[in-house]
Amino acid sequence: MITVIAGGVGAARLLSGLVEVHDPADITVVANIADDIELHGLHISPDLDTITYTLAGAVDPDTGWGLAGETWAAMDAVERYGGVTWFRLGDRDLGTHLYRTQRLGEGAALSQVTAEITAAWGLRLRLLPVTDDRVRTMVTVDGEGEIGFQEYFVQRRHAVPVTAVRFDGADAATPAPGVLEAFARADVVVIAPSNPIVSVDPVLAVPGVRAAVETARDRTVAVSPIVAGAALKGPADRLLRELGHAATVVGVAELYAPLASVLVIDEADAALSSAVEAEGLRCLVAPTVMSTPERAGALGTTVLEALRR
Repeated sequence: MITVIAGGVGAARLLSGLVEVHDPADITVVANIADDIELHGLHISPDLDTITYTLAGAVDPDTGWGLAGETWAAMDAVERYGGVTWFRLGDRDLGTHLYRTQRLGEGAALSQVTAEITAAWGLRLRLLPVTDDRVRTMVTVDGEGEIGFQEYFVQRRHAVPVTAVRFDGADAATPAPGVLEAFARADVVVIAPSNPIVSVDPVLAVPGVRAAVETARDRTVAVSPIVAGAALKGPADRLLRELGHAATVVGVAELYAPLASVLVIDEADAALSSAVEAEGLRCLVAPTVMSTPERAGALGTTVLEALRR
């Protein structure tokens, strides 16, 4: 059994490779939900949906999120009325949020609703939100104070300096059914190439999850989201620097050393492999930029074989 800690686009791409080289029914994904947002009366789960759409072959290939071939009539109408449009939702994507909100209002847990949505898209792997409870990433912007993650990420285009990040509600949350068991039973645990600060840390912040991953450290492989000192997508490099970490694979290694025994880094960072290993992990150098499905599959194979090398 393989258990993957996942954020959004980077994790979804790795998962698309893993399901090509391993039985999807043997894969469990524990996903971040701390960047969920309530907007227009709807419960929106960006990471859960990005993973679902990607694995269903329906994701917008240009953005890595949302649905391919979207139309925007609903957002155009909201804009006409002067409503909130900085977080844009396509017409077909809205159907997912409408269904999720309906089911949650009927009393279903987020994990149950997620299972219903993935089944409707024909996914064979198990996608679990890390918790059914409400956890939200809050970002402190220098000189302004605290704002919600999506305000930082989408509305501000993650272009403002950050001094702190916290996960509101995490202390009182409990892992969703099956989450802790997924780590205990896994032959391999994978930390996907997601943002360590705002994608992986919120998963670990749910009580019991970090301890479960630390217990599985000898069976855990992480993939660096930083290549040649930069994030391929999103603000991971800037957040690392702003919060006092090195925005390199060495900084990633320092964060993941208590959690993983192997860190996979890109060939562009091969010269830093000794520095990575000085942090206490074994370093594996391989192509990590998943620019094609074939490269995603190759990285999936590398990750699954990493503990045997």
